[in-house]
Amino acid sequence: MSLLRILLWILLAIPAALMVRALASGETLAMDLYHPTGELALRLMLLAMMIGPLLDIFRSNRFLRGWLAIRRNLGVAAFAYVALHLVIYVIDMRSLAAMLDEISLPSIWTGWLSFALMLAAASISNDWAIRRLGRTWKQIQQGAYAAFLLGAIHWWLLDRDPVPPLIHLAPLLVLWSLRWLFIRHRRKNLKEYAV
Repeated sequence: MSLLRILLWILLAIPAALMVRALASGETLAMDLYHPTGELALRLMLLAMMIGPLLDIFRSNRFLRGWLAIRRNLGVAAFAYVALHLVIYVIDMRSLAAMLDEISLPSIWTGWLSFALMLAAASISNDWAIRRLGRTWKQIQQGAYAAFLLGAIHWWLLDRDPVPPLIHLAPLLVLWSLRWLFIRHRRKNLKEYAV
């Protein structure tokens, strides 16, 4: 692992370390860490997902290649924050019975389903799995897009306010729309050039 990659992981771990320290010292309650952990997980997922459309729109350049090089790190870090979010939920609920009592609520099962999809993607985010799984690897990784959407829905249903989750979804929706327009435009130009 390169020194830059180690520094990236230290930087990604700092917010988690501060949150765990605050919880362990009693400075904050577990329930006060729901938002920071969940929001940071969604933001890191967003950063990992934005690079694909940006590359399609703007083509490769040094900045985007650098961003692409850390994409997997961002996705795994997002999962780490989702896992921390779950640990905080377990600490806050204090019992399995209390957790099971509310699992049928859409605001809760969307979070669990998002976690399961993120777990699948994170567990194969390594070079060995890429080689071993071949094309199946990419299909499993695409579950992270559904996890992102479910995470946003989970947030919306819990807070009963669609604005913050939609703000987090907006950049990706804009980039997907722009990607679609650029690809459509390129295909049209290729057809006209071929004629």
